[in-house]
Amino acid sequence: MDIHKGFLLTRQSRDTRQGPQIELWISTASGPVQIVVDGQRPVFFVPSYTAELVDELASDAKLPIDLKPVALKSFEGDTLVAVYSLSISGARKLHELLISNDILVLEADIKLADRFLMERFIQGSLAVTGHCEVINANASNQYIRITNAKCKAYDYAPELNVVSLDIECSEKGQLYSIGLDSAKDSRVIMVGQPQACETKVEWVEDEKALLVALNHWFKAYDPDVIVGWSVIDFDFKLLHKRAELNCLALNLGRGEQNIYFRTLPSSQQSFITIPGRVVLDGIDTLKTATYGFRSWSLESVSQELLGEGKAIHNVHDRMAEINAMFRQDKPSLAKYNLQDCLLVNRIFEHTHLLEFAIERTKLTGVELDRVGGSVAAFTNLYLPRLHRSNYAAPNLHPENWVASPGGYVMDSIPGLYDSVLVLDFKSLYPSIIRSFLIDPMGLIEGLKLEIGKNDDQAVAGFRGGQFHRTQHFLPNLIEELWKARDVAKANNEKAFSQAIKIIMNSFYGVLGSSGCRFFDTRLASSITMRGHEIMKTSKRLIEEKGYQVIYGDTDSTFVSLNGKFDAQSADTIGNQLIDYLNAWWADHLKQEYNLTSMLELEYETHYQKFLMPTIRGSEIGSKKRYAGLISDGGNEKLIFKGLESARTDWTALAQQFQQKLYMMVFNNQDPSDYVRSFVESTSRGEFDDQLVYKKRLRRKLHEYQKNIPPQVRAARMADDINQQLGRPLQYQNRGRIEYVITLNGPEPIEYQRTPIDYQHYIDKQLRPIAEAILPFIGQSFDDLSAPQMGLF
Repeated sequence: MDIHKGFLLTRQSRDTRQGPQIELWISTASGPVQIVVDGQRPVFFVPSYTAELVDELASDAKLPIDLKPVALKSFEGDTLVAVYSLSISGARKLHELLISNDILVLEADIKLADRFLMERFIQGSLAVTGHCEVINANASNQYIRITNAKCKAYDYAPELNVVSLDIECSEKGQLYSIGLDSAKDSRVIMVGQPQACETKVEWVEDEKALLVALNHWFKAYDPDVIVGWSVIDFDFKLLHKRAELNCLALNLGRGEQNIYFRTLPSSQQSFITIPGRVVLDGIDTLKTATYGFRSWSLESVSQELLGEGKAIHNVHDRMAEINAMFRQDKPSLAKYNLQDCLLVNRIFEHTHLLEFAIERTKLTGVELDRVGGSVAAFTNLYLPRLHRSNYAAPNLHPENWVASPGGYVMDSIPGLYDSVLVLDFKSLYPSIIRSFLIDPMGLIEGLKLEIGKNDDQAVAGFRGGQFHRTQHFLPNLIEELWKARDVAKANNEKAFSQAIKIIMNSFYGVLGSSGCRFFDTRLASSITMRGHEIMKTSKRLIEEKGYQVIYGDTDSTFVSLNGKFDAQSADTIGNQLIDYLNAWWADHLKQEYNLTSMLELEYETHYQKFLMPTIRGSEIGSKKRYAGLISDGGNEKLIFKGLESARTDWTALAQQFQQKLYMMVFNNQDPSDYVRSFVESTSRGEFDDQLVYKKRLRRKLHEYQKNIPPQVRAARMADDINQQLGRPLQYQNRGRIEYVITLNGPEPIEYQRTPIDYQHYIDKQLRPIAEAILPFIGQSFDDLSAPQMGLF
């Protein structure tokens, strides 16, 4: 039989008349392959002493099962039996029945397809053999179906076919056009009569014909991946709705299978399943890759990343223009529609997002389109290893949740400093896990040892935890990822390196989350409290060398050299400090614990000038807020953390003022004239284009009852006017509002009627920025901003 190697796109499991069936779709060098796996049965585990009762309850409920002894035990030490069901639905019903009878059930939430893959250590790519059959031979949507399939893990690098999809519609949701951009074909499908057009357009008669044409396009060009911007929550949500209204099936899946779309009532979040195809939303994938932007609109992100975007920004102008183009200038609408598709494709290419998603899947086994997924990634990696050590995984225990301390944040010493170094522990929490052998199973095995009498077998943790020196997996998992990241960085594989970094750093968060089955406060606390100890000890060691630690945050230490040093001298001191500290920690862990230190302090930055401000209205130093001046390739560069220039809820006015003011102070220039001039120019209305607040509505508009913040007042005013003008309401279900503060309070930018309240911007935007830095050079914002007295 032929062996097919490919990359996993989608996984589903379903009940059939013949029993449970798993369907996998993979992308191979020779095209798509459908893998059908029969004979797998849902399984969960119960304590052996409940076996008779489980058998009795299942028999009474007419839910046929098989009970089989297994060499597994629970974390509490109970021996277990496996409960195999004949159907997925039967397993679900039995699980609910057993829970209602207070019987412990373990791993019932592991889906059949996920268990099949993880137990074979299949993470993204695989090899498969079985009975092969070519489906739709000689057609563009030809694929291979493999039955009687046997799968195993395999390292395969895919080349996936991607299409960017975007729709245009009326404000009531009537579809105008669908843009599609891929390497195989780029076109717009549009309702209307054929006419000359620069863009490739497929003209159709009406909305139903538009949806039929979309079905045909997917059969003809057969993409692996669909990308877009809010493509699930907007584009596919509307496509699904319009297909239902037109009594038409959207059979966009491979094998002409229908899409499955659902929206959670609680959060209104939508999910889509398209067999054989993956849907990646640009916003969600960027967030998963830890990108952040002031605004997540396609225009803003494309401008920031690519330096290009769309010309229409206001939602009403955009809607009016789209309507006008559809009625009078369809070629322009086609161009506009396709431009969105092109922008999304360019963003994915520029950020290597698809490569990032692929590498993440190959490292963890999570689905390519999984948003977040840290808990699932940990489960995929840890569970099969746990089983091979004869343990079943525990269930969630949110009722026993005890918070662990967060990262160490040191009290800061406010001031304006020359020459501040930042020393940073490289991946501190993963390093602690490796160094101190922190591991869920290691905790269970370690607690079996008598505390204080088995130091040669256990490592002490915190809050009563201790960890077995040899029986563990997590330290080795992190070591493998660490080595892979070092290779990726050496090869300049940025997407691969970023994927590994995110996964490694997520392990602490997973162990500290009540949403993870392995959560135990002794695990998370043994990481964070060890981090506290390391940071405090490092501070003492640095200060013994004659320097001053002015701040510390989780894994970073800020060191004042107590004087002004040039870059070369500062670098020399920084490198001497990290060499000393790394050697001290290596010796300390060997002497104190007989452990090999994986802690690695790095010299990160030299700030030529550094401001640690006070908390507003007090003399106490602030936390997570600072600014500094560095030399970047010979050019001076300002770095802001937590201050106005780094925050999205401050105006462009504040950011411009802060940038120039801080640069002047850091370069020992007198800012008096600048402050006076800027305040006066603001009052004269010279900066009106920089006064707009842009804020997100975190809740639905009607949910704001007691405290009504300015953005809500502006949003309510906007929707009141929208209603009067017969326009759709924009802000009822969250959203983003742009507004200014006027003499009549906050007003939406599109409906501003009252003059600007300039004193508000001087007091609330300029004053806090100035008061954070001017006192350190002996100046006062009140003195500089006071109206100048005339001579007569």
